Amino acid sequence: FAPQEQEYQQALLLVVALAGLGLGLSLICIAVYLIRFCCCRPPEPPGSKSPTPGGGCVTWSCIVALLVGCTGIGIGFYGNSETSDGVSQLSSALLHANHTLSAIDHLVLETVERLGEAVRTELTTLEEVLEPRTELVAAARGARRQAEAVAQQLQGLAFWQGVPLSPLQVAEDVSFVEEYRWLAYVLLLLLELLVCLFTLLGLAKQSKWLVIVMTVMSLLVLVLSWGSMGLEAATAVGLSDFCSNPDPYILNLTQEETGLSSDILSYYFLCNQAVSNPFQQRLTLSQRALANIHSQLLGLEREAVPQFPSAQKPLLSLEETLNVTEGNFHQLVALLHCRGLHKDYGAALRGLCEDALEGLLFLLLFSLLSAGALAAALCSLPRAWALFPPRNPSVLCSGSRLSEPLLPAGLEPASPLRSFPGCRRRPH
Repeated sequence: FAPQEQEYQQALLLVVALAGLGLGLSLICIAVYLIRFCCCRPPEPPGSKSPTPGGGCVTWSCIVALLVGCTGIGIGFYGNSETSDGVSQLSSALLHANHTLSAIDHLVLETVERLGEAVRTELTTLEEVLEPRTELVAAARGARRQAEAVAQQLQGLAFWQGVPLSPLQVAEDVSFVEEYRWLAYVLLLLLELLVCLFTLLGLAKQSKWLVIVMTVMSLLVLVLSWGSMGLEAATAVGLSDFCSNPDPYILNLTQEETGLSSDILSYYFLCNQAVSNPFQQRLTLSQRALANIHSQLLGLEREAVPQFPSAQKPLLSLEETLNVTEGNFHQLVALLHCRGLHKDYGAALRGLCEDALEGLLFLLLFSLLSAGALAAALCSLPRAWALFPPRNPSVLCSGSRLSEPLLPAGLEPASPLRSFPGCRRRPH
């Protein structure tokens, strides 16, 4: 799967061109058949009213072709639904991954700001209060250094901050394209269903004008079916190539778009024991620093509060900040583990490579059945049309003489119009 290479693009265009070739051949075959039917029929003897041999077979073959087309329409609706479900699963996975990455950035920002505020206010106040005792001031400054170290380590955990690639934007683009794709296929399916139903109605009512209109629409739907078949085939080929081994392509593409290191991307995309957590060192150092701050605050509370009661308020505020920081830290550890993002990655691949690809194959089958059924119906409609009896009652009132035995008593043979009360005499 190398869509950026010109040779691969040409290979997909060749698949589309094969569908165009199929359309051209089908149109040529239909044209040749219709020309042969219209121009090469043997002349009927005058006065012959015998039905065309095989007329019922022609009509039923046209009906069977249209019923096959209706079956293809049902397959198309199912394939369109499966494709839409797969793309929706892809969009949902991207949105969940975006939520996870945003939560990491938010927790890191909130924790760093809270620690910075504690360093600027509570620890500064505590150092001023404990200034008479240099050893206590040294302990407070040690807690300050540990808090600054934790803030520095946590800032490196927001690895997606400032990355130009946004999963939310990708999900919105995918949903936008899928919405129009789904709508286009629904319109195509409804149009073909309309053609099949009205053509069957025209055959049932033996309406020539309705069959003519449906013939023109059948040609249009035939062209659309072959065109959609080319796009579906090319998309299915490209998607199957991608799904055969998606990890290397996704890794390279994401690294080019984001500029992140291969260690981070491999950890989340592969998520196995062979790849270690790239943030493990930062997490370990942050955990140790938080433990040191906690022990230092406990020591200050035991020794400083009895001598400096005013130190109790900043110490309590620092302990509250430390508790919140530890809670955020545990959430960060859970979010930074590869399980969550890798689960989203797997869900996106399943939606794309299972449901969407299966739906594309059913849509391809729908297009193939539709093209074959419409081509067969277009070849059968002229023969079925030739079997339609005249619907205009003026044929019966054309002035031709009826046979003498059919005349009622008391009517002159020269007055055929009186035999049909619904006929009116035409002015000469």
